[in-house]
Amino acid sequence: MNKFLKALIPLILFLALAVLLFYGLGTDPRNVPSPLIGKPAPSFSLPALEDPSRTVSNADLEGKISLVNVWASWCVSCRAEHGELMELSREEEDIQILGFNWKDDAGDAMQMLKMYGDPYLVTAFDPNNEAGIDWGVYGAPETFVVDPQGVIRYKRVGPIDRKVWEQKLRPLIDGIRAQGTKGET
Repeated sequence: MNKFLKALIPLILFLALAVLLFYGLGTDPRNVPSPLIGKPAPSFSLPALEDPSRTVSNADLEGKISLVNVWASWCVSCRAEHGELMELSREEEDIQILGFNWKDDAGDAMQMLKMYGDPYLVTAFDPNNEAGIDWGVYGAPETFVVDPQGVIRYKRVGPIDRKVWEQKLRPLIDGIRAQGTKGET
């Protein structure tokens, strides 16, 4: 009986691993729950990419709905979503898009914005992941929706395209807009 049990152990381990892998195939890797949802955005104070003498901080998030977009010039997906961000910056006047340049070289980042356009109101420069770690950033692109009170309402892992905007972000932002108008009456 002892030899029989020893022979079953690899089979049991294989089956357990197969079940876990099968389960993983059915999940969306972009749907990463963030412990920051519903909480104030983590405090940060970083130099602006375009003007290092200017400081970008939580104060820049207050008063308007903000999309905080984590990006880098070396990130292929960031370049893919850049056109959509340019369109949103023109179409959505009551939303501000703040850049969060992450683990990048300032010269390369500035060159990318010069080449493709700059959709950002301002871009915080975080080459050493000083603030990114507090925001739970582990890759680019990532985008956070922050309400006018500075509370994180949503985190998107991966690029934003028109489908993501229409199906996920716009309905959420419309809800935030509606809450804002109810509070004003």
